[in-house]
Order: sequence, then C-alpha cells, then structure tokens
Amino acid sequence: MSISGRLTGARARAPLHAGLFETWLRRGRTASSYSASSEPSKVRALIYGNHGDPAKVIQLKNLELTAVEGSDVHVRMLAAPVNPSDINMIQGNYGLLPKLPAVGGNEGIGQVVAVGSSVSRLKPGDWVIPASAGLGTWRTEAVFSEEALIGIPKDIPLQSAATLGVNPCTAYRMLVDFEQLQPGDSVIQNASNSGVGQAVIQIASALRLKTINVVRDRPDIQKLTDRLKNLGADYVLTEEELRIPETKTIFKDVPLPRLALNCVGGKSSTELLRHLALQGPTKPLPERTLSIVTFPVHVTPSLAGSPE
Repeated sequence: MSISGRLTGARARAPLHAGLFETWLRRGRTASSYSASSEPSKVRALIYGNHGDPAKVIQLKNLELTAVEGSDVHVRMLAAPVNPSDINMIQGNYGLLPKLPAVGGNEGIGQVVAVGSSVSRLKPGDWVIPASAGLGTWRTEAVFSEEALIGIPKDIPLQSAATLGVNPCTAYRMLVDFEQLQPGDSVIQNASNSGVGQAVIQIASALRLKTINVVRDRPDIQKLTDRLKNLGADYVLTEEELRIPETKTIFKDVPLPRLALNCVGGKSSTELLRHLALQGPTKPLPERTLSIVTFPVHVTPSLAGSPE
C-alpha cells in the first residue's frame, strides 16, 4: 500500500537516471566466468504439491528435462535465493500463487545452455533472470520459454544478479515513482537494514541523494551502523535517537527529506512524518510536499547459493 502526499513542481528525473548509470560504470565490472554444457544431467528440484509449512510440504525430486524446441531456452541455474515471498507463496498466503504442483523460488540467476530455432534474444552462455514471479528457480536446470526470461550482463556479481528481481527493483521504483528527486535531496526510511532498505541506501548514494536511515537498537548497533555507512548511508539512527530533539541538528547539513519510506508503522512511521519537509509560506496552511510510502518488507536477508 502506498500513501502519497502532494507532489510539487516538475522536477526532471533524467539527472538521477544518468547518475545511476555513471556510478555503475565508475565502480567497474567484476566479471565472473561460468561454463555451460549441453550434456544431459540429472535435474533436481524443490517441489510442493500443496500449500503449508515449507519444512513439511517441500520435497526434493528428480525431473525429466523436456526437449528444446521453437522458443524454448534450456537454462542451468547458477544461484537461487530464499526470499520471504518464496515462503509466503508456499504457505499459500501470497498475492500470486502458481498452479500446483509447483517448483519453489521466484528469483535466481541462470545461464543459457541451448536455445530453440525461433529464439532471437538469447544465446548459449547468456545470463538470464525470471521475467516475473512464480517461474520456479529452486532447481538445477529447466527449459523455459524465451518470454519468461530476461537477459542481463554477465559482469554483475553472482549474488547481486540472483537477487536482482525483487528488492533492488522495489527500492528503485520507490525512489523515482513517488517524488521527483534531485541530487542533494534527502530521503528518510525505517527498517534500513532490510533487503529493500540496503538497496535504497546504495541506489540513493549512486543518485547523489542523502539518506537518513532508522534501525531498531541492538547490542551490536555500531557494527550495523558501520555496515550501512559502508553501503553509502549518510546517517544511521536508532528509533530512540530519531525521537530526541538533538536529531534536528542533522538538518543543518542536509535538507529536510522529501520522501519517507515506511515498512514498520505505528510510532516509527509517525516519527518519519514529523521530519518531512513542509511546503513554502505561499500556501495558507503548511502542507507536506513529499510522499510517505508504506510497503511490506522483511528484515531477513536473501540467501544466495547454488542449488546443486
């Protein structure tokens, strides 16, 4: 669910997109080499025939690989993460449910082994990710239709490529869809150590946006603070620190946030709202100029690893 405030001005997004691309180029391309063989192999998959507790309904089974024809693409999976949405889908309480029996896994990175005669966008050796949820990535290999796959560069780190389809896309859309931000603007978010929160920090840094990141207090708070700052966070605060008056000193160095990202609710979201920028004095009553976006997220990180 998203709750949008008033949008003001026609602020161009082009500089943000350009800045993101330039940052990606500056950071370089870490190439990884993975060979793909067309020799037949035993295909294994994690399958569930009914919804319920994943520990009880998931089974490891052997599958037969279908022949590659027409628009088919034979893919060997290199890595597949475990995302909370995967668990929800198996439990049967996710918004999108595949036809049963189904192979688990919504995200992953695979390498093309062979293609059918009518495939035009992909070739053996290419890296691919699912085009939509429900493809079933928890398997060693499979034959998919070309339309079900998106080709991506092979110079992306493997773990990043495997988790590209959910959290980073969510973070990017929240940063660009609700407010037309410019370099130098600031964003405030809670649950900043979640998968989406960490992606927000990195993308915002690439777009030259300032981030105020709120997390729950914990014994190793300094370790978490250092990790988030290494990702590009400008400020990391606990929920308690956000509530004290001294926090306002931050906004001597950065502008008040134009966008707030909330996935906690309650007092935490109220505190985010208190720090949002106000509209200028030309209006009879002050109004918030930015958006507060509420979204569901889990702090559990994605786990990437070979299914073999």
